[in-house]
Amino acid sequence: MAALKKAVWGPLVGAVDQGTSLMCFEFFNSKAAELLSHHQVEIKQEFPREEWVEQDPKEILHSVYECIEKTCEKLGQLNIDISDIKAIGVSNQKETTVVWDKLTGEPLYNAVIWLDLRIQSTVKSLRKRIPGNNNFVKSKTGLPISTYLSAVKETQQEISLNTGSCPAIGHCTDVTNASRMMLFNIHSLEWDKELCEFFGIPMEIFPNVQSSSEIYGPMKAGALEGSAALVAQMCFQDGQAKNTYGTGCFLLCNIGRKCVFSEHGLLTTVAFKLGRDKMVFNALEGSIAIAGAITRWLRDNLEITSEEIEKLAKEVGTSYGCYFVSAFSGLYAPYWDPSARGIICGLTQFINKWHIAFAALEAVCFQTQEILDAMNQDCGIPLSHLQVDGGMTSNKTLTQLQADILSAAEQLLWSLGARQLTSFPSASLSAYTKPEGEPDVKA
Repeated sequence: MAALKKAVWGPLVGAVDQGTSLMCFEFFNSKAAELLSHHQVEIKQEFPREEWVEQDPKEILHSVYECIEKTCEKLGQLNIDISDIKAIGVSNQKETTVVWDKLTGEPLYNAVIWLDLRIQSTVKSLRKRIPGNNNFVKSKTGLPISTYLSAVKETQQEISLNTGSCPAIGHCTDVTNASRMMLFNIHSLEWDKELCEFFGIPMEIFPNVQSSSEIYGPMKAGALEGSAALVAQMCFQDGQAKNTYGTGCFLLCNIGRKCVFSEHGLLTTVAFKLGRDKMVFNALEGSIAIAGAITRWLRDNLEITSEEIEKLAKEVGTSYGCYFVSAFSGLYAPYWDPSARGIICGLTQFINKWHIAFAALEAVCFQTQEILDAMNQDCGIPLSHLQVDGGMTSNKTLTQLQADILSAAEQLLWSLGARQLTSFPSASLSAYTKPEGEPDVKA
């Protein structure tokens, strides 16, 4: 009997979504953006001491291998020829830092996750001796001095070896990753000599910086997860915004080619650069440390699963005066207070797990409202629409609650969430270019 002929789906594009809680890999038909197969695994977080948050970098890498292998197996079961794969894009968790031996490629320590707070004393010391207050750093990078961002973590490591965020193939990175290291000048798009000298970090250990959509090594695209989601949601015009409800919450608003520096506690960051010779677009960002992580905490500590949270919250419909402040890793925008800690208040004998579940969802929504209010003040024009994506948006109680609190029109991407789309568009843009060619991107 003749072997079955492999199905022809046209060029396929793979997307690696390496998040803080989950690793997911997907394959798409590049012409129709049709999801053909995917596989995801949860990634363990380690808490070796209070305020420390780490991950095993080898586990991160192995999770990528596992998801790619499993997804390819599923393609085989669908009789799809994997030789049709033309490009792979990567979106990664931002501000997570790994230091490795440049000769062996072996990591020297666990990945220090962006939620980690061990460097609070270093942050305080840097703030005291920084030239011109915080403006010396912010005017160049758009970023505040914070435990959240990478340069302070690298200062703490005190090791002059190779360092970088998670995707490092041929020791290169894209502009969105570079812009979050607090050492990258978002005006010149280069590593800043003055900043590197101030933080005491040698410039030679940093990767080459490229666009978010071009061929470098086996990858065709790379971007931070938040920036990749901005592209996936087609927020290409000034004033278009999206909020990703993942481990944390990240609300980005496209501000075009200009650099707008927030006066209300937001970050200015590189949004995307879709090709080697293309223009850079910037964004205002409001970062919330704990969003989906609150459901993980309820699951691991109070044995309330994410499915139960939605069910309980929907049934009760109110927190009945109970409030959940999810400051497990301090408060990010607009407060930037690493000393803040989580609380549950308003407890009475009447309050039960139904009310706590509702209060947990409210915590995410109230923080998002604060970010949106700050963004409206900085932009001067209220946002009329907010694109939303991320794992938490499968919770319909959350999305309805968010719409009610914002009192705004809300557009949800129901068919494909951020986990399916984050790195697909920019990878597709470079899928048909030869290694020496240029992606034809109009942006």
